[in-house]
Amino acid sequence: MAPIKATCEEDMSCKTGFPEDVHSAVVSRSVHGGQPLLNVRFQSCDGNKKIHFGSSEPDFRVGEDGVIYAERSFQLSAEPTEFVVSAQDKETQQEWQMRVKLTPEPAFTGASEKDQRKIEDIVFPRQQYKHSSPLKRQKRDWVIPPINLPENSKGPFPQELVRIRSDRDKSLSLRYSVTGPGADQPPTGIFIINPISGQLSVTKPLDREQIASFHLRAHAVDVNGNQVENPIDIVINVIDMNDNRPEFLHQVWNGTVPEGSKPGTYVMTVTAIDADDPNTQNGMLRYRILSQAPSSPSPNMFTINNETGDIITVAAGLDREKVQQYTLIIQATDMEGNPTYGLSNTATAVIAVTDVNDNPPEFTAMTFYGEVPENRVDVIVANLTVTDKDQPHTPAWNAMYRMTGGDPTGRFTILTDPNSNDGLVTVVKPIDFETNRLFVLTVAAENQVPLAKGIQHPPQSTATVSITVIDVNESPYFAPNPKLVRQEEGLLAGSMLATFTAQDPDRYMQQTSLRYSKVSDPANWLKIDPVNGQITTTAVLDRESIYVQNNMYNATFLASDNGIPPMSGTGTLQIYLLDINDNAPQVHPKEATTCETLQPNAINITAVDPDIDPNAGPFAFELPDTPASIKRNWTIVRISGDHAQLSLRIRFLEAGIYDVPIVITDSGNPHASSTSLLKVKVCQCDLNGDCTDVDRIVGAGLGTGAIIAILLCIIILLILVLMFVVWMKRRDKERQAKQLLIDPEDDVRDNILKYDEEGGGEEDQDYDLSQLQQPDTVEPDAIKPVGIRRLDERPIHAEPQYPVRSAAPHPGDIGDFINEGLKAADNDPTAPPYDSLLVFDYEGSGSTAGSLSSLNSSSSGGEQDYDYLNDWGPRFKKLADMYGGGDD
Repeated sequence: MAPIKATCEEDMSCKTGFPEDVHSAVVSRSVHGGQPLLNVRFQSCDGNKKIHFGSSEPDFRVGEDGVIYAERSFQLSAEPTEFVVSAQDKETQQEWQMRVKLTPEPAFTGASEKDQRKIEDIVFPRQQYKHSSPLKRQKRDWVIPPINLPENSKGPFPQELVRIRSDRDKSLSLRYSVTGPGADQPPTGIFIINPISGQLSVTKPLDREQIASFHLRAHAVDVNGNQVENPIDIVINVIDMNDNRPEFLHQVWNGTVPEGSKPGTYVMTVTAIDADDPNTQNGMLRYRILSQAPSSPSPNMFTINNETGDIITVAAGLDREKVQQYTLIIQATDMEGNPTYGLSNTATAVIAVTDVNDNPPEFTAMTFYGEVPENRVDVIVANLTVTDKDQPHTPAWNAMYRMTGGDPTGRFTILTDPNSNDGLVTVVKPIDFETNRLFVLTVAAENQVPLAKGIQHPPQSTATVSITVIDVNESPYFAPNPKLVRQEEGLLAGSMLATFTAQDPDRYMQQTSLRYSKVSDPANWLKIDPVNGQITTTAVLDRESIYVQNNMYNATFLASDNGIPPMSGTGTLQIYLLDINDNAPQVHPKEATTCETLQPNAINITAVDPDIDPNAGPFAFELPDTPASIKRNWTIVRISGDHAQLSLRIRFLEAGIYDVPIVITDSGNPHASSTSLLKVKVCQCDLNGDCTDVDRIVGAGLGTGAIIAILLCIIILLILVLMFVVWMKRRDKERQAKQLLIDPEDDVRDNILKYDEEGGGEEDQDYDLSQLQQPDTVEPDAIKPVGIRRLDERPIHAEPQYPVRSAAPHPGDIGDFINEGLKAADNDPTAPPYDSLLVFDYEGSGSTAGSLSSLNSSSSGGEQDYDYLNDWGPRFKKLADMYGGGDD
């Protein structure tokens, strides 16, 4: 570091203006935009003056406080830089000037820093106290020039930078300190100060790429901590060193250039960056091409702008068909490309040569051949092949074919196969062998994009296509088709109608004559001669037939040849039938209704005729002379050509159904007439003219068919009733026959004994309880043999063997008898595993027991105990409550 010098002359008296005419200062060679350089404070005896500062050099700007700043970054030349600073009073327009001289600091020669640099003393400017006299000399505040410190210094550390002191240290004991980023703020500890001597030092190497400058503030206080001087700002700039290599933004750069490009064609731009200061040589890069692969047709096909990195072509001869891609090794070097001191790095530039249409398509043969059967369409008849050296499947390679001659009627088209690029000659219109047997087409091939300038189509881009037409057996055809014949209806069967023949287009084939047959004849009116095609009628032609639409009858016929394979064709014969007056008119509708009395409710009728004009209306309506009652009772009046009104002639006609004949005559020549029966229903009407006895009239007027239908329904109902009666009788007989198969004495349904019969009331109280016990005797013939059961007692299976019980009367009562029988059944191992009807004893057809009405009689013994009835089950519990309850 060169010592920073500043001179200032003192003046004992106050004088407005610059304190000196020339202000000299030593600054760093590298000046940054916005960097403060020095302070040229203006001295004003009147503090209220407003001073405006200006500079004669646009690279420098003077602030309102008199500090000179650099407007941009630049390098000071070796010679001192001089410019004029002016100050102008805005009110009086008075102006003062001072010349500023900036001297660059001497370059570092490599000697030791202690020998080359003397540590500068920075003296605090004295504070201006309020009680000081205005005539007392004031020490001007200094703007300390920045301290420039190279990055990556090797020490030794701590390295002394500058000594800060106050001129009041002679009378006071002061303490010095620095604050700001790098001192007491992160990153802390980079700069330290000796609090006694004010020596400012750096503790470690600095990196400009991390922090380019430090802004510190120095303080001076007394031993009590009182501030004795205003803080001063210290700016430490880290001087850049070339410690970073250039780095390309991409290691591989891709670019394209069309083939055939002229020299000077822009290709691409490569860019590298350097972390060093771009305003110094450390960050100034230069580019160059180290190698090119391949080296054909020239080893120097490209060049690069050493400052911008733009790559351009410098030689002609780029041909994609020969070289499709170039690879360049690009080098970037700082120190403005100095190969000795600069640092460098490399990257790869890949340049693809893009295709242009500089190769026309060429046919592989001058003539192509094909054949096609006549009357065939959408058939590929020839395949045209071409070669093209351009890049496949690009517009410069894709071929398009066009016919330049040989097809005036447009029967062929040429499509392009997108995969093979071949031309497919296709038939789009039928070709007749009898008309054209050979086609010779002229075809030209082109690309989707035009050829490059200066390139012409060679003769190989045009070829000839020879197409042979193959004769095939064609279908016969009728001419004209359809054929129209006008004929009056009523033509009798067997009449000659027309001749309908076909033609065979095969003039060059050996074939026999055609054969004819009928395909469609809806009414079966026609037949055709199979040899000569004459058509005759087989029935009378009727225009009013349902098969005739709009007077037109259509029939279809077939003509066949005997070719290989046989072919046939159809033709339609259209017969336009002319109307004749062969139909008489009829009345419509056939039924009508009117009232008994003569009222204005006439019946409107219409005449219909299948014929057409002039054989139809206008029609004439009249009533016949016979029977005489028709004209006596009725009258008819025509109201238009097709309509008439029928009404009563007499005042009253009895209700009923009447047949009124009406004679209708058309306007044909000759006339045709008919008598139509109109069924008129005469009914009683109300005041509104509506029938009130329509149902009666309708019932009275039932026709024969309706009566027969009603009788048939009645007969069917009678038959159904008779069949139901017979079925019911047969069912009763079957039921009676089934009952005869069952033993009456064994039928439990006929032997239900009612034990809850209480008799006739209080008067019938004479019950004989002895009858509930087992009878003393049983008739021998009434005992049922063991094993005899009813068929509906249980499912039929092997009869279990029950223990044989004695047939003698049981001495005990019924309860004991039943319990013993139940116990015997429960202990029987042969009993079936399901519930079945068990017969404990047989009572016979009669009963020896007396009436239960004597249970409570005076002769039966009222002292008898009936509590045992509770043991017989719920059915006897009621008896036990009634008779075992004491006197109650």
